[in-house]
Amino acid sequence: MNYKKVNWYFLGVIMLHLAVVGVLIALQNVFQMGMAVNLLVSELILAVPAVIALLASKEKPNRVLGFHKLKISSVLMIVLYTFLMQPLTTLLNAISMLFVDNAVTSISSEVMNLPFWLTFFMMALFGPFCEEFCFRGVVYRGYLKSGNVTGAVLLSSLLFGLMHMNFNQAPYAFALGVAMAVLVEATGSLWSSVLMHVIFNAQSVLLMYFYQHFMPEVWLQQTQAAVTAEDMLPLIGIYLVIAVVCTALAACVLVWLCRNQGRDEYAAWLLQERKSGKKKGRLVSVPLVIGIVVCLAYMLLNVFLSQG
Repeated sequence: MNYKKVNWYFLGVIMLHLAVVGVLIALQNVFQMGMAVNLLVSELILAVPAVIALLASKEKPNRVLGFHKLKISSVLMIVLYTFLMQPLTTLLNAISMLFVDNAVTSISSEVMNLPFWLTFFMMALFGPFCEEFCFRGVVYRGYLKSGNVTGAVLLSSLLFGLMHMNFNQAPYAFALGVAMAVLVEATGSLWSSVLMHVIFNAQSVLLMYFYQHFMPEVWLQQTQAAVTAEDMLPLIGIYLVIAVVCTALAACVLVWLCRNQGRDEYAAWLLQERKSGKKKGRLVSVPLVIGIVVCLAYMLLNVFLSQG
């Protein structure tokens, strides 16, 4: 796939998402769609078109996706890398909550009504795999063919953030997208971003169930209390300091991973290419712009309706 096909894929997924949302709203009076079905449908909307696009490209799937083996030592460092990136995502989440509601908290009560094994599978295993297959696999690899590595990292991460369809998750999803795309480059394997995504989502699910069952008062306070700017600003200051330190350490882990996976020469070549001043291939086309505009309009509409 090249950037044009990737951009058409993104626009198609956005329009498919809106169509499915419209159908579900129209049918909500006929029958109730459970949270499990909603989670499944949201992932299939991403994954099914990506599989079709990959098969239509007639390229070897693993050559495109890069599901290569990881060393055990690299796996352990990816776990460390994931936790080091957590403060940055917490910071961005806190900043977004100055303006919009926490999207995860708003659906947490419905999620918690599902059996634990089902929630864990859908949110911590199936969801991360589908999203990594799409965004660090099909989308990122498609953009990478342009030779513009920085642009591919940033644009695939932007689309990953926008696909969450809300202003709360979009900023930290973008940051995670960048972290996972760079991790894929450092390790040479899509399994690394899948592992990071699984760990990130799994700890969120485990924390939700832990608070609900062992600290119900804290859970009730988190889900029902209104967060004010006066409450958040001191926390944001603390998160900022921790995030700066931890993100710097995460960068050191990336360097170690690159060497451990034997990709030193590739990293040096990438740096040289970036500094060479060579003209990079374009990534933006009309379908991409339309998709982004539609996505932002949908997000703004949701904010307007929630406040009205």
